[in-house]
Amino acid sequence: MTTRRPRTTDDLLVRLLAIAENLTWTWDEVAQRPFSMLDPLAWEATDHAPIDTLARTTTDRLEAAVGDPAYLKILDAAEEALKFGRRRDRWFSKTHRGRDRKLKVAYYCSEFAIHESMQQYSGGLGVLAGDHIKSAEQLGVPLVGVGLLYRHGYYRQQFEADGRQRILYPEYDFDRYPIEETGLRVECPVGRRMVVARIMRLWTGTNAILLLDADLPENRAEDRRLTEGLYKGDSDLRMRQQVLLGVGGFRALEAMEESPTVHHLNEGHAAFAPIEHCARLVESGATLEEAMDEVRRSTVFTTHTPVPAGHDRYDAPDVARVMASVIKRAGLSARTFVDLGRVNPGNTAEPLCMTVLALRLACRVNGVAKLHGEVSREMWKDVYPEITRVKDVPIGSITNGVHPGTWMDPAATTFWRKHIGLRVQVARPRETAWSRATKVDPVAGWELRNRLRGRLVGFIRDRLVRQERARGADPAAILDAANALRDDALTIGFARRFATYKRAPLVFRDPERLAAILNDGDRPVQLVFAGKAHPRDVAGQEFARTIFGMSRRPEFRGKVVILEEYDMRIGRELTSGCDVWLNNPIRPHEASGTSGMKPPMHLGVNCSIMDGWWPEGFDGRNGFKIEGHPTRSGASARDAADALALYEVLETQLVPEFFDRNRQGVPRRWMRRALRSAATIPGEFNTHRMVGEYVADAYLPAHRGG
Repeated sequence: MTTRRPRTTDDLLVRLLAIAENLTWTWDEVAQRPFSMLDPLAWEATDHAPIDTLARTTTDRLEAAVGDPAYLKILDAAEEALKFGRRRDRWFSKTHRGRDRKLKVAYYCSEFAIHESMQQYSGGLGVLAGDHIKSAEQLGVPLVGVGLLYRHGYYRQQFEADGRQRILYPEYDFDRYPIEETGLRVECPVGRRMVVARIMRLWTGTNAILLLDADLPENRAEDRRLTEGLYKGDSDLRMRQQVLLGVGGFRALEAMEESPTVHHLNEGHAAFAPIEHCARLVESGATLEEAMDEVRRSTVFTTHTPVPAGHDRYDAPDVARVMASVIKRAGLSARTFVDLGRVNPGNTAEPLCMTVLALRLACRVNGVAKLHGEVSREMWKDVYPEITRVKDVPIGSITNGVHPGTWMDPAATTFWRKHIGLRVQVARPRETAWSRATKVDPVAGWELRNRLRGRLVGFIRDRLVRQERARGADPAAILDAANALRDDALTIGFARRFATYKRAPLVFRDPERLAAILNDGDRPVQLVFAGKAHPRDVAGQEFARTIFGMSRRPEFRGKVVILEEYDMRIGRELTSGCDVWLNNPIRPHEASGTSGMKPPMHLGVNCSIMDGWWPEGFDGRNGFKIEGHPTRSGASARDAADALALYEVLETQLVPEFFDRNRQGVPRRWMRRALRSAATIPGEFNTHRMVGEYVADAYLPAHRGG
């Protein structure tokens, strides 16, 4: 490959911006190198944001890069990597012909987690949406995302000295985002007013995400708040945001001359989109019955919430008011519209449920794990009174996955390419190379595990020092933070949204027993936590405060840590560096969970309650299960039983196996388990497989009209 040398710094910037402005760099480490190499300090300071890094890079650095053959070679490699990723012979075009080639999916979601430098997500729903978008691009599935662009994002988290959570709302400069101003706007009816929103576009390879921004001078202050922040405000604001997402999102597709053949509602937040679709069809001459048939035929719905209280519900008069003009154009009466979102139509005391509305307007519905499908069929069976057997309720399941390129550490990528021939840059729904992981030399695997754990400890120490300084800690506390954790200790991670059902503090139920486990000088164990609770979730915030307090106790100091500002960066560091990933939700409240799918790519293992995806993933030899007692009456008795089961796993299985070493210092039994974890989980629980299932089981049938 001949190196192309730019003539000036302007030429160099043009090439770098061409990489930065398309989000394929977020999952291709080679494409990130020109920016990290250009100014490593700026790269770290900007949360690995290419455009922001360029804005902070001095002219002399740019001039030096123009004349540096080594740098230009890296730049050429980055450009070639992105060209390879956008090749025409990707999976979808190679395996589908004729009419199927005209498939186009509109994918609606209230949040998209693409990269930590773009805080447009709160947790698992957004991460799943971002990974879905990336796999669709790599597989060549024609798809356009639809969402909102939040001025404040979610929120930034800090812990005060007593462990209370401080909530910060930064205002993001979209000029530093790799986002494109399309120049187009839509008007979205919200009640009696028209809200104007500009259409912004993120490119993810050849696919795109359209994001609506209502923070415009022509809107009233209360309407500008519709895109102020993610999950901010009261129920009324949330309802109006969902009108903008669904109705405004559908109109944005029209304005951009997108012609989706399938509309995928990722959670019920966008359930108003099918009503706008119906209105458009009626205005084009269809009868209401014909329009509703077409809407149902072309709509796919994924539900993510196995807890009844987690589904959005709005009072009938309020929701009829904000959707008045749309339902009138669709030829629906207010009562008929509201009844579409009621489990029991005609019950005027029942509010409209967004999930029920989506269920009634979609031809294909799925949960996000097999167990979640079962729970959803039981939960929503009354929406289908004509069906007598729960198993026949038309809600299936497509188990979630994770995007390999986003979540696999480059060191692990290099390791697996060498040992099993894995090519992460080549996407296909079924990757068989992982099955060869059990043949890998345990000594080599153990060396990788130690390197990743050691790097994690260094990362955590840096973050803890930063946290202590931000709290004004004295030098002794900062020194303690700089020496926290050991790089040779069994490291257990717990990082996720701090919803109460996930029970983050469960392991502390018997502090004395836990202290005995952690303080064994011959078998050191340490715990790493990270997570955010919703700003209005007082109980979830108290969970975080409890863990913060535990980390300050003498018997846990330096062995238990909690990191602030859980984001994609911290998620990658923890899932790659931890030896064990702990998951102890209240069964069956975890719809799927995806964080535990990431450690196996790094020879980590799961220790989990049999909930979410784990009943499908666990085979008895690739991790650990916490038996628990989900049928025990009373929350306290249940938690006590589950904590007891967790301690027993730690004391009798997990810790002894990790420290049972041979003469080479390698834990042979542990590595057999870790290698089996790699052989059985990443090949199945990834979004390439997941998107392939959506194509086969949902998208193409809806596209074909079947």
